[in-house]
Amino acid sequence: MSIQMPIRSNSRSRPVQAVSILQLVEWAFQREFAQIDLDRVDDPYGAMFDTAPSFGMEYLMIERARLGCKVDGGGRSEPHPDADAVASALAVLPEGHGGRRMALRIAELARAGEVPNWRMSETPRVVPVEWRSTKHGEFARTESGGMLSYISRGKLREVETRYCPIRVINPPRDASRLRRDYLGWWGALREVRDSFRIYGGLTSFVVTEAMPPRTPWNISS
Repeated sequence: MSIQMPIRSNSRSRPVQAVSILQLVEWAFQREFAQIDLDRVDDPYGAMFDTAPSFGMEYLMIERARLGCKVDGGGRSEPHPDADAVASALAVLPEGHGGRRMALRIAELARAGEVPNWRMSETPRVVPVEWRSTKHGEFARTESGGMLSYISRGKLREVETRYCPIRVINPPRDASRLRRDYLGWWGALREVRDSFRIYGGLTSFVVTEAMPPRTPWNISS
């Protein structure tokens, strides 16, 4: 993961690094092994806020920025406070952006250093439902479509019509589903980015506006 050169914050704190939200999330889950606690969307500051009402990302960001670190009881090696901030922000991702399921999806992809797959492995194509083997080779299996009557040379004639049942491999709806999944991930990532940019909450990083391409399928190769 490439990170830009450090820049100075406006406060007397140590230098911070400018990173994109994707770089930050990948750092948190790849290098710091952050974990999302979905069994209990915990108040990240311990008993200090036991009486706090329900809150979202804004509350987490503001309180982290005020304290400058995560308060815990110790006892084991913890991830960097900023990695915990990322995990906490994802844990309270709004349902409108996928909620807990999307949070886990973002974390899973970040650990692998990947983005959602929006590409179809093959172009859509039509193939017969079944094949039949003959001494002359493989042929599509057909079914009877009933009898068709017609007049030829003044006589009524009948002929059996046949058709070939088909199926579509990689139909367009599959491509649409992959793209919807990508756009959902992108929108959730932007939500987390905006929360960090507006409310802060990080001690060693500052989040830039940079985002992955919104519609990579429209980018010319």
